[in-house]
Amino acid sequence: MPQSDPVFYIGTLPIHGNLILAPMDGYSDMPFRSICRDMGSAMSYTEFLSAIDIIHTHPHLHLRLSYLESERPVVFQLMDDSPERLVLAATKLMAYKPDVIDINLGCSARSVSSRGAGSGLLRTPDKIAAIFSALTKTLPVPVTAKIRLGWDETTRNYKDVVQSLQDNGAALIAVHARTRQQAYSGSADWDAIAEIKQMATIPIIGNGDVKTTSDIDRMLTHTRCDAVMIGRGAIGNPWIFQRLDRSTVSQKMVQETMSTQLARMLPFYGEEVGLRLFRKFAVRYLSPYQEFNDIRGQLLTCTEPDYFLNLLDAFLDHPLTFSTDL
Repeated sequence: MPQSDPVFYIGTLPIHGNLILAPMDGYSDMPFRSICRDMGSAMSYTEFLSAIDIIHTHPHLHLRLSYLESERPVVFQLMDDSPERLVLAATKLMAYKPDVIDINLGCSARSVSSRGAGSGLLRTPDKIAAIFSALTKTLPVPVTAKIRLGWDETTRNYKDVVQSLQDNGAALIAVHARTRQQAYSGSADWDAIAEIKQMATIPIIGNGDVKTTSDIDRMLTHTRCDAVMIGRGAIGNPWIFQRLDRSTVSQKMVQETMSTQLARMLPFYGEEVGLRLFRKFAVRYLSPYQEFNDIRGQLLTCTEPDYFLNLLDAFLDHPLTFSTDL
């Protein structure tokens, strides 16, 4: 099947699609990313990678660095506040052949932002400039950023940050249209994404409050962004990358996708850990059904993959009531 024309480029790297799974710690691992990529996500961002863990070769790092060739383009997202550590870590990562290196300027978790990394970097624009200047001069692949609008409502410095990123070689910016203070509360400010897109000379990805296919179209129309990044709205509904709302997804499709994802998680993590980690996905897949509470306890305490699948099949083989309130 012939590939469509690129929607946009990251440097010279063509991107064939305008819907992208967001990097999410604890969720965008290889099994779930590959499901979303199969559904139509145009590229794969890893969970964030700590520069310190990379430099010192953390024993579990290989899981976050694992990807399938079918996921390409693959973006390794790095997190730290030191230009020197980020350059050292990114250089080390070149052995794993990523297509892009992304710098996390958006994580709002206190453990990250309070030490000046993630969204904490938004308070030090000079350091952002130094990081991107060093990385873009050193690396053979494009360097991108994922940002928020600022630290809080009194310091919404996104225009200055975007300008600094462009001036120092960033090839793309993904914008989560909230401040660090907001975390995931309140509404995303799509007007700010539109403002950034208007001033930008590089591709802009919009992120925030996209839960339905109509949200995708509204964001693209409202902001004129090059692509839409979907995070929490894809958990439990990877079909959004096929432009399907969850209410239109059949129980058979849910059954098949859950089985596929679990089958990828079990060998990836080992059976015990893989099944335990899958439970949080199972809740999101199944909670729209009003009858889920009838088997919730059994499903979430089950420790045997075969028994888990038997419970799942028995549940989804009967007509269920889909709740539009969820």
